[in-house]
Amino acid sequence: MGCMSEDRTKERVASTAWWLKWEQELSEYITTCERFQKAKRKHGKKYQLPQHIEEPKPPWETINMHWVTGLVPGGKENYNACLIIADSFSKSMRCLP
Repeated sequence: MGCMSEDRTKERVASTAWWLKWEQELSEYITTCERFQKAKRKHGKKYQLPQHIEEPKPPWETINMHWVTGLVPGGKENYNACLIIADSFSKSMRCLP
């Protein structure tokens, strides 16, 4: 029998057997079962080693650029997109149609 979820395991045991405090004993067994714990899905973020934090660079030395598209055309030129340039140091930005 392969590893199942705790609920499915309890359903299967309940359909074939019964004893006093069986649910509690089964829960304890499942939490200590190495095979069950390995098969159990991991949730949440995986941690990583700390990374070196670089010294801040002067303003506008490191920038991020993003396109915003699908805008309603407007203005004399009927632009429908905008390039956003943001400075990583100061967080100031420029929007260019």
